[in-house]
Amino acid sequence: MVTSTNASHAISAVLLSSAHTPLNILWALPYLPWPTTSGGKLRQYHLLRTLANRGHRITLLVQSKERLLPEVKAHLEGIVERLIVLPRRPLKHPLTLAAAAFAPYPLLASVNGFAPKLERVFAALLESDWDVVQIEHSYGLQPFLRQLQAKNQPFLLTEHNVESSLGAATYQQMPFWMRPYVCFDQWRYRRWEKQVLVAAKCVAAVTPEDALRMAQIAQRKVDVVINGVDTAAFAHVLPDLNSQRILFIGNFEYPPNRDAVAWSLDAIMPKVWAERPGARFVICGYAMPEAWRVRWPDPRIEWCGFVPDLTLEQQKSALFLAALREGGGSKLKVLEALAAGLPLVSTLQGVSGLALQAGQDYSAGQTAYELAQAVIDLLDKGEAAREMAEAGRRYACQNNDWQISASQLETLYQKINHADRN
Repeated sequence: MVTSTNASHAISAVLLSSAHTPLNILWALPYLPWPTTSGGKLRQYHLLRTLANRGHRITLLVQSKERLLPEVKAHLEGIVERLIVLPRRPLKHPLTLAAAAFAPYPLLASVNGFAPKLERVFAALLESDWDVVQIEHSYGLQPFLRQLQAKNQPFLLTEHNVESSLGAATYQQMPFWMRPYVCFDQWRYRRWEKQVLVAAKCVAAVTPEDALRMAQIAQRKVDVVINGVDTAAFAHVLPDLNSQRILFIGNFEYPPNRDAVAWSLDAIMPKVWAERPGARFVICGYAMPEAWRVRWPDPRIEWCGFVPDLTLEQQKSALFLAALREGGGSKLKVLEALAAGLPLVSTLQGVSGLALQAGQDYSAGQTAYELAQAVIDLLDKGEAAREMAEAGRRYACQNNDWQISASQLETLYQKINHADRN
């Protein structure tokens, strides 16, 4: 097993090479990064925490659809130097609906845009001197772009996905008769995406594949700041490979995670149960639909909902099933499973952005039959499953600790400052 000490040794060179002068950073987000109920929030929280621990002074500006609870405020103020949170309009507000239908901006940008108070607060903040202005997500940029351009302020844009290609994730719940609108909105996003990718001084993707696609869209260089995992927090986990418990974790506001559950329960687990009737499927995550319990009443399904400490479920499980068919970027839930030493069964989409070796670091499948067979094989393999799990854990510790991600981000900060001085 890779211990916390060994994980620290694996990244010690990164820490030694990442010593930069503390910077004054303005960081803008379209959601609160705590609690970490989604992959995006998890990334934001750990990068904020890691950079703050390195001495950087961060002002965090958030537009949130959720009310700022006292415990969330206290937690975030323990990390950043200054926290500013403004409420977002309700999704069905008339302005949002009108903008979604008629504005030149795509649906996601309209939902998070047209926020005069947020723009005024941001303009006032730009009167101060910042070493770095960092904007997360192209769909959150609309309230800031005019002010950034008026001030000639260089900024870093981080994109977690190639948003214009995520049609299934964005439009999945829309009825078929709205297909013309979907096509119109995808066109709007392609146009918006190109505009903002060109406008930023630096652009960061989370995978090399996404960086290449963005570079082709904008005809410019796009850097990579990988997704990571808190390897030390998962190093103590020892999964129970004899438990017959198959784990899946996700934020179920995100359509690709809902699709993964439906595919698992409709097509994959019935094949597993035909061979291993005692196996259990354990589903954890935020915003779990209550209707699922009615749709799939099998007592071998454990509906856990949001679990603050995932290690409690990981150590009781035999493997992690990532039956993902949609989405983008790299999957933080997969990285956490690897870091916890869980054998992984996954589609290619589930391990996108990761240089994992099928058959060595994880067990691969693309069809329901292949995934079910991979699950059955791992449940039977014992020591071979443990060896695969440890290979996956080594991969996560050596390649995807958040310290590595933070160092990549600091390199971009230095690039922005150097370009600004020139």
